[in-house]
Amino acid sequence: MNSLKDSIYASPVGEVGAFKFDETVAGVFPDMIQRSVPGYNAIISAIGLLAGRFAREHSVCYDLGCSLGAATLSMRHQIEAKGCRIIAVDNSPAMVTGFQQALQKDQATVAVDVVCADIRELAIENASVVVLNFTLQFIPLEDRLDFLQKIYRGLLPGGILILSEKLKFDDDRQQELQTQMHHAFKKAQGYSDLEISRKRTALENVLIAETFIQHQNRLLQVGFSSAEVWFQYFNFASMIALK
Repeated sequence: MNSLKDSIYASPVGEVGAFKFDETVAGVFPDMIQRSVPGYNAIISAIGLLAGRFAREHSVCYDLGCSLGAATLSMRHQIEAKGCRIIAVDNSPAMVTGFQQALQKDQATVAVDVVCADIRELAIENASVVVLNFTLQFIPLEDRLDFLQKIYRGLLPGGILILSEKLKFDDDRQQELQTQMHHAFKKAQGYSDLEISRKRTALENVLIAETFIQHQNRLLQVGFSSAEVWFQYFNFASMIALK
């Protein structure tokens, strides 16, 4: 799928609806995500390196909420473990179709299964690596504990969960500062104040952010031996949880 420039929220006309990963978003997603998430390319690159380190022979690496497959492709080019395969899952037909098209052009040889499904209903089995790259934040709060418990049970001993999320902060000054700096980042990427405002309205009640401590406590609660931030750029962070 050829990516266009994201101008979805550039028009002041019309009511702002809830954000959806539909065909319109899929068509501009690579541009949108890189201009909206600070450090996105660094996170994607590191996911590949981590998968290369943790992927085991004849195990499965999961990319849950894969969108157009950036994390999967990064993993695919770094994994050397024999018989290891990747299962990439997203509930957006437009994203799955776009990824399948991109996958046909990729020259790496690691097997990839692309599945259109609700990741909460997916069986996680024989996993050495699980990636949730800006995915958990779109799952209802009440479902997150059980979902992570399922992931933990499906991970092999010594396995890794890579969890990237937009964070919120308990301290009001930190919350205001981090939000302002994220908006400054987006403006530096060419988004207007109107686009930033309308996108924020669209994501309200769709993307539910939590603090790092909330994430860490939940990960430890389900059984992970440790959970730490390895990357943060303003209010966007990526964490590593080890089984």
